[in-house]
Amino acid sequence: MEESGNIAGSSTSYLMLLESHGKRILMNHNIGGYAPVDNSNLEKHIRAGLSLDLESEAQRISSFIRQVLRTKLHRRGLVVAVSGGIDSSVCLELAVRTLGADRVFGLLLPETDSSSASLELGLQMVNHTGVSYEIKNIAPALEAIGCYEQRDAAIREVFPEYDGSWKNKIVISGGTAGAINHFHLVVETPEGDLLKERLALKQYLQIVAATNFKQRIRKNLEYYHADRLNYAVIGTPNRLEYDQGFFVKNGDGAADIKPIAHLYKTQVYAMAKHLLLPENICSTTPTTDTYSLEQGQDEFYFALPYKQMDAALWCYNHGIPEVEIAEYLHTTLEQAQAVYRDIAAKRRATAYLHTPPCTLEDIF
Repeated sequence: MEESGNIAGSSTSYLMLLESHGKRILMNHNIGGYAPVDNSNLEKHIRAGLSLDLESEAQRISSFIRQVLRTKLHRRGLVVAVSGGIDSSVCLELAVRTLGADRVFGLLLPETDSSSASLELGLQMVNHTGVSYEIKNIAPALEAIGCYEQRDAAIREVFPEYDGSWKNKIVISGGTAGAINHFHLVVETPEGDLLKERLALKQYLQIVAATNFKQRIRKNLEYYHADRLNYAVIGTPNRLEYDQGFFVKNGDGAADIKPIAHLYKTQVYAMAKHLLLPENICSTTPTTDTYSLEQGQDEFYFALPYKQMDAALWCYNHGIPEVEIAEYLHTTLEQAQAVYRDIAAKRRATAYLHTPPCTLEDIF
C-alpha cells in the first residue's frame, strides 16, 4: 500500500489480528546461526543494514524494469499513479530515469476525501519529471458505486447524528501495548468536537470494504491507460507496506512491476534525496490520504512511526532479540515483544492479500 491512500484490504485481517494478539505469545525471536549483536553496537548495525549505495541501487532498479518490460511483459512504457507521497514520487522519477519522460504516463486521481495538498504535490512531481499526465476526479464514480453511502451508513450505526458531512477516520489501538488490536472511529462535528467510539467488527468491515473502492477504482483507471498505451502498471509499495500487508487486494496491491517493494521506507526517503526530488516532497510525512480527517500511517496501521518501524522490522528479519530492540527504541521489553508480535500477526493476517487465485491443478 503506497503511503497516500492505502488501507487494510483483507476482511479477515481484523479477526486474525485479534486472534493472534489474544494468544499473547511471547516470542524469543532467535534465528538459527544468529550471533548476538552487542547492544552498544546495535544502532551501528541497523544504520549499516539500512544504508545503500543509492546510485548503484537506482541503476539496479532501472535494469530490472527494462529487463521485465522486454522479456516478460512486452510493454513499451509505464503508467504511474502519483499521489504526491514519497513512494509514488520515487517510482515516477525512477521510471523516467529508466525510459525517458515520453514513455511514462502519470495519473492523479483525487476524490472527495483527498487532501488538496496531495494533488498539489502530485502536480509538482509530474511537472518536475516532464511526463504526460491526466487528472481524473474519481468521486462521481465512487458516489455511483456506493462508496460514500455504504461508509456513511456504517458510521451512523456508531454515531446516529452523523450526517455525512463530518470528517472521520479509523485509528488502531492495543497491539503495541501488548493488548488485543482493536479499532476506533473518530469523527469531527461541525462545531469542531472530536468524538471517538470503539468499532464493532461489522461496522469496521463495512467502512473498510466501502473505502477500498477508492483503491480499486484508481487501479481500473491505471489499467485502462496501460491498455490504451501498451504500457505496464507500476505498483508503489515500499518494503514495510508490502511485508505488513498495507495495501488493498486488487486495488493498489495490483501492478505489473513493484520496483521499490524491497526498500525500507527510510531507504525510499534516502533515494528521493539522491534523485534530487523537490525538497518539500522529500520531507513529506506518510499519510493514508483516504479518510477526511488527517491520519498518519502509524495511527491507522503500523505499530510505530516509520523510522522506528523500519528498525524494528529489520531487527525482526535479522533475529535481533526483543531485549536489544527494546533498548534501541527506548521502550520496555514488554513493548518490544508486542511490536514483534504485531509484525508476525500482520504477516499472518494479510497473507491472503499476497495469495494468487487458487486452481485445482497447475495450468502452466
